[in-house]
Order: sequence, then C-alpha cells, then structure tokens
Amino acid sequence: MEEKLLEILAEICEDDVVKEEPDINIDAEGLIDSLGYMELLVDIEEEFGVVIAPAEYSREEMDTPAKIIAVVKSKMEQA
Repeated sequence: MEEKLLEILAEICEDDVVKEEPDINIDAEGLIDSLGYMELLVDIEEEFGVVIAPAEYSREEMDTPAKIIAVVKSKMEQA
C-alpha cells in the first residue's frame, strides 16, 4: 500500500523525491498545489477505497508523505 501511495504522490508532485524523503514538506517545497491535493484525495479513494473529505484534515496534517501514509492507514483500519 505504501509503495503504491508513494507512486501516486510522485506522479502528482512530478518528483520522485517524495519516495526518498518521507518527511519532506510537499506543500512548503511547492511540490503540490490545491488542485494536486484534490487529485491526491481522488486517487486515494479510487485506489484504496478510502474517502478523505477535503475539510477532514488540514493541509498541515497531510503535508509529508509519511503523514499521508499514516492518515490512509488509519482510515483503512477504521473501515
């Protein structure tokens, strides 16, 4: 699951650095914008069946690959 999620994130960010640095702040580094963030949520839902509402988590709660993985794992466990 983590590898696939990182692939999705790398595609959206157009940079493989997200696979190598799990704590990189993708927002602060300019790797993702609002549209990319929405695309990420849609891709997560399509790939993993996990629905994350845009207002459910702040951008700060999902601003690194590691945090995004943790949120998706948590949502999958709740399902």
